[in-house]
Amino acid sequence: MTQNIRVVIAEDDVQIAEIQKRFLARIEGVELVGIAHSLEDAEDLVEVFKPELLLLDNHFPKGTGLDLLRKLRANNCATDVILITAAKEVDTLREALRSGVFYYILKPLVFERLQEVIGQYAAHLEKLRAMESLAQTDVDTLLPQRMTSAPSLDSTVNTNTLRLPKGIDVITLDKIRAVFDNSENSLNAEEVGSLIGASRTTARRYLEYMVSTSELEAQVNYGSVGRPERRYLGMD
Repeated sequence: MTQNIRVVIAEDDVQIAEIQKRFLARIEGVELVGIAHSLEDAEDLVEVFKPELLLLDNHFPKGTGLDLLRKLRANNCATDVILITAAKEVDTLREALRSGVFYYILKPLVFERLQEVIGQYAAHLEKLRAMESLAQTDVDTLLPQRMTSAPSLDSTVNTNTLRLPKGIDVITLDKIRAVFDNSENSLNAEEVGSLIGASRTTARRYLEYMVSTSELEAQVNYGSVGRPERRYLGMD
């Protein structure tokens, strides 16, 4: 990463905004330039600082993050957007994609997911900066989310029928499925890793993937601010 990614947080919940601030402070190459608790303030911060990235909540007392996103795009704003929301409706996801979000993260947000997505965004920027012209393979690399259909947010997806993302294999997925088939209790990544003979980091990668395909439900106990415990439970 050759230069810092300047970021604005737009989140009406003060505690959640503080958690995001602390998460960003732990990610190398990121510079937080402002926090907004309203859509009006978010628009002002984006106009003044022109950040590369906006972490945008969807639900605000006066309007939605998607309203702001549409306005930014209508004004040809170059800031990229990661929508961080509790909205699980497929229509919300579709509208976000049509409006050009870089990524869509479901709440509750955990550090590892944010770190991974910002890492992908940093790599995306570096590829764009290094290019002088495009080949189709470059486009395929830059737009991987367009190559496969987005999974439903409210139904279980059979991952054996999909092209699995890099770092996910069917054998390990089946091991984790077996763990939850035989457990009625929620488990964290460390517990799952121990049961399948893998590291906590590996287990978390698979668990987050299974949350994204609605095979598992994530439960978060925030405890002390900035140190949430994420646990996983099989979907009925």
